[in-house]
Amino acid sequence: MKDFIIPWDDDRDMGTPAKVGAPVTLTVDGFAVTVPEGTSVMRAAAEAGLQIPKLCATDSVEAFGSCRLCVVEIEGRRGTPASCTTPVAEGMVVRTQSEKVKKIRTGVMELYISDHPLDCLTCAANGDCELQDMAGMVGLRDVRYEAPENGGLANHFEQRTGGEANPEWLPKDDSNPYFTYDPSKCIVCSRCVRACEEVQGTFALTIEGRGFDSRVSAGGPSDDFLGSDCVSCGACVQACPTATLQEKSVIELGTPERSVITTCAYCGVGCSFKAELNGDELVRMTPYKHGEANRGHSCVKGRFAWGYADHQDRILNPMIRDSIDQPWREVSWQEALDFTAGRLKSIRETYGRKSMGVITSSRCTNEETYLVQKLTRAVFQNNNTDTCARVCHSPTGYGLGQTFGTSAGTQNFDSVMHTDVAVIIGANPTDGHPVFASRLKKRLRQGAKLIVIDPRRTDIVRSAHIEASHHLPLRPGTNVAVVTALAHVIVDEKLYDEDFIRTRCDWEEFQEYAEFVSDVRHSPEMTEMLTGVPAEELRAAARLFATGGNGAIYYGLGVTEHSQGSTTVMGIANLAMMTGNIGREGVGVNPLRGQNNVQGSCDMGSFPHELPGYRHVKNADVREIFENAWAVEIDPEPGLRIPNMLDAAVAGTFKALYCQGEDILQSDPDTKHVAAGLAAMECVIVHDLFLNETANYAHVFLPGSTFLEKDGTFTNAERRINRVRQVMKPKNGYEDWEVTQLLANAMGAGWHYTHPSQIMDEIAATTPGFANVNYEMLEERGSVQWPCNDAAPEGSPIMHVDGFVRGKGRFIVTEYIATDERSGPRFPLLLTTGRILSQYNVGAQTRRTENSVWHNEDLLEIHPHDAEVRGVKEGDWVKLASRSGETSLRATITDRVSPGVVYTTFHHPDTQANVITTDYSDWATNCPEYKVTAVQVGLSNGPTEWQKDYNAQAEQSRRILPAAE
Repeated sequence: MKDFIIPWDDDRDMGTPAKVGAPVTLTVDGFAVTVPEGTSVMRAAAEAGLQIPKLCATDSVEAFGSCRLCVVEIEGRRGTPASCTTPVAEGMVVRTQSEKVKKIRTGVMELYISDHPLDCLTCAANGDCELQDMAGMVGLRDVRYEAPENGGLANHFEQRTGGEANPEWLPKDDSNPYFTYDPSKCIVCSRCVRACEEVQGTFALTIEGRGFDSRVSAGGPSDDFLGSDCVSCGACVQACPTATLQEKSVIELGTPERSVITTCAYCGVGCSFKAELNGDELVRMTPYKHGEANRGHSCVKGRFAWGYADHQDRILNPMIRDSIDQPWREVSWQEALDFTAGRLKSIRETYGRKSMGVITSSRCTNEETYLVQKLTRAVFQNNNTDTCARVCHSPTGYGLGQTFGTSAGTQNFDSVMHTDVAVIIGANPTDGHPVFASRLKKRLRQGAKLIVIDPRRTDIVRSAHIEASHHLPLRPGTNVAVVTALAHVIVDEKLYDEDFIRTRCDWEEFQEYAEFVSDVRHSPEMTEMLTGVPAEELRAAARLFATGGNGAIYYGLGVTEHSQGSTTVMGIANLAMMTGNIGREGVGVNPLRGQNNVQGSCDMGSFPHELPGYRHVKNADVREIFENAWAVEIDPEPGLRIPNMLDAAVAGTFKALYCQGEDILQSDPDTKHVAAGLAAMECVIVHDLFLNETANYAHVFLPGSTFLEKDGTFTNAERRINRVRQVMKPKNGYEDWEVTQLLANAMGAGWHYTHPSQIMDEIAATTPGFANVNYEMLEERGSVQWPCNDAAPEGSPIMHVDGFVRGKGRFIVTEYIATDERSGPRFPLLLTTGRILSQYNVGAQTRRTENSVWHNEDLLEIHPHDAEVRGVKEGDWVKLASRSGETSLRATITDRVSPGVVYTTFHHPDTQANVITTDYSDWATNCPEYKVTAVQVGLSNGPTEWQKDYNAQAEQSRRILPAAE
């Protein structure tokens, strides 16, 4: 199948944003054009195929009208108004090329060029510079402004004028690892400032000075871009019409000459990007303006952190070894596959077909995940398949499945622009899902209200021009009590939507639930001592959500990674149903997925009890569908989850594991138990880009391919199926789905896929929610949200519009049961974990980029009171100990966390934060309880003995014999 390569002119800048309104017809240069009311004259001209010169205008931000290059004449109006700020009117007659406006434009451009260096041939923006293009468009051929005799012409681009230092000149700022700021080339159009404000919402940039002294500033006089509030999202770089803000990769590699549309492989937002190349060399990634998940925006990871694909640590050849104490030996693909298949066959003959299993990846495509679960069911002949999605969002699948009838979020991301009250519980979108957070912040600046339920004061609670109406800093582990207390207020004060409940839900079940939550023990006053949330604050938040208009709930791993994760999800669904906030724009229940294909890996049947499409393996009619498609018999018994695999390995009954694209030794809880299970296996196959921590215990390493090197699809947090397109050929020789097929065939499977589109066709033929999905549709439409079938041929941007998938919405009693993990005299503090903006998951990708400039180690956040009583100062090494283990890391003192609570990230293997976490898990899904661990903190001299032993073992395990040997 031919790659989808879009031409450069397919992505025109229309000058100003699109508007929605009644149709208005006007005439531009004799051409009639009809556009929505409120549209600018500039955009109307662009719609008619007529380009008006511009510099300060771009369609990603509101019109500003400062450059005066876009002036036009309008019949019946005096002067020459700016077309970017002038709205259309019925019957308007516009002339864009009169002699008068052409003369004005030439004069304006002449002024710009008089204060701009004329180094176009050596400039990094040569061929990609709007100033250069506009100078040509207005026909500028000469600049009349000359320096007077014995003096210099005031300018910003010469370091010295008239033999003296030029006070207006400033050196280039190259402090940011990804782009430079050259003040000498700035035309003060303010596009970067407006992009930072309107698109990103950080407000890191400003224009300092007045008149000729105006310039862009990233903070105070002594601040550079790296030290400023800039989050390196790239919006300013994309908006800049000159080389003032320029990617370092373009400076080094040149202007790209072709592009391929693909999908980011980081978080669950699923941003669409243009991968821009010279030949097969990637030069830059720019957010695709027509991407429906990101609408032309990006974050530092997707925009800039793709260098890991070429990192020297990447393994490109298969490797094998007989035991984990031996060094690795590079071999051919054929030898590696023969070695692996031989071991697996021997293990199956010796220990039985249930002695082996697989772990699918939430970073791989839907097609690759589908094949891995098919490998264990059709080739290994068992259901021993699990995925990292279980250790993050499996309670979402269970909880929403029980209440709504489907295991996914209800809205698209566009929906947030219609929200009146947003609730964020257990999520940190500014760090974990920054592109969605920017859209949410934009809605908040428009007047929407925000309620944050989180033990930690995240940036979304209060930052530039936004502030939460209510922050409920609950004690870790008390989510269910807080959500039930919110429901208590809504029921007690009769703020629920009775009509919606009677029409769309089971009224008798609601009455039972209402009786449960009405009990005084669930009141905010009674739960305050337990949760730490002030009763009046909680009551006010409940009233706001119930009465504030469209209410949307967004939640993350702070909800699911608890022993009562599934209960909290059901409680959230109860809140949405009782207030009627389901089935339309601006409302809904929306899980923010952590990785790029967490949703897809769940959809594809990665759980041991479910086949693709969330259908239980015990159902004979479901098995028959796949048995007919695969020509095999499928085991009706559910298989093992990862913890069960590890337990069975220690017990001696589970012997082989194929792990694609996951690092369970770093990401799963109770590191010592994971290590013991892996060490007990006879054949561990790691299929990844790098020798990760799990590979320390592997016998086979199969090199993987990056998202840039493969075709396929990802499914993001809004159920959007997006195409991943091959930008370059795999450096390891094969795409990941091909590697899985090679392994299956080495085991005798006889698979014959030649392209991922064939795998998607099989998915569509066997999975009702994907029935109408195929690559031809995705090429035509760009993306689609499942379910996409005969009942919803155009996909389903919003779920449960006319009724719930299960029929009537189901209210479920949510009794709070305290976790067994509790603080006490020995471990008086509670540890919770999370992510930071610049790093991603276990850091395997982002740690191998310049993102480490911002976060090169995990830190422990501790409240000033807790630090003082322990003698801990900023930057001190501290030992973090729990009932499971201990590690050491540096402390940072902050009031972001409440007294009694500490917080850290898990991006760096040197810390191994999961040696601290316990094996407690969600009652329904075994999702680990990462967010509540009782700990003690004390001063330390550096890494613990366990850390030293671990690092020594890792170094020993990663030895690779020279090729000659």
